[in-house]
Amino acid sequence: MKTMLNVALPKGRLGEKVYAMFEKAGFECPSIKEQNRKLIFENEAAGVRYFWVKPSDVPIYVERGAADIGVAGKDILLEYNPDIYELLDLNMGKCKMAVAAKKDFRYNSQKTLKVATKFANIAQNYYTSCGRDIDIIKLNGSIEIAPILGLSDVIVDIVETGTTLKENNLEVIETVVPISARLIANKTAFKFKAAAIEKLKCELEAQVEAAK
Repeated sequence: MKTMLNVALPKGRLGEKVYAMFEKAGFECPSIKEQNRKLIFENEAAGVRYFWVKPSDVPIYVERGAADIGVAGKDILLEYNPDIYELLDLNMGKCKMAVAAKKDFRYNSQKTLKVATKFANIAQNYYTSCGRDIDIIKLNGSIEIAPILGLSDVIVDIVETGTTLKENNLEVIETVVPISARLIANKTAFKFKAAAIEKLKCELEAQVEAAK
């Protein structure tokens, strides 16, 4: 009987692009393209079962073994630090984690820096490495508004085009880390389904190299 690979895909455009790569690698599942509200799709012949999950939940499904492999942004991996294997940089979903502030902002070393962010761990680790004392303000919504209203001095957030920052009179002042989508694997599954996972990884690696 063929080994079934359970794959957690992030919902949205990134997940659709990732599925296209998996399909090209020989792990196709035609039912995933049907217009319906199903969340789980499988193709026994190809030995694969896909399910759509919220992007930030992908590492949880993989870490806990509900999924053997998945695709998650490096930002999510750095923020939650799940106990998984990171196998491959898929070189897609590229952006950066950055510090942004109002255009006239200047650091004041005498004051504790107020940092608004959704990514508390990334921000804390970054400023600890810089030796700066900070006060983290954890927000879930539009981070850009925090420095405008004086809630924070700076924000730490994902920046793709920078348009939202510009429109709110903010600018990037430091890059924390580049971000892209990563192929990740459950540690136990990597041991017991090594052949199937390695085959997929090699096929995807070839596609990444060809696209460079």
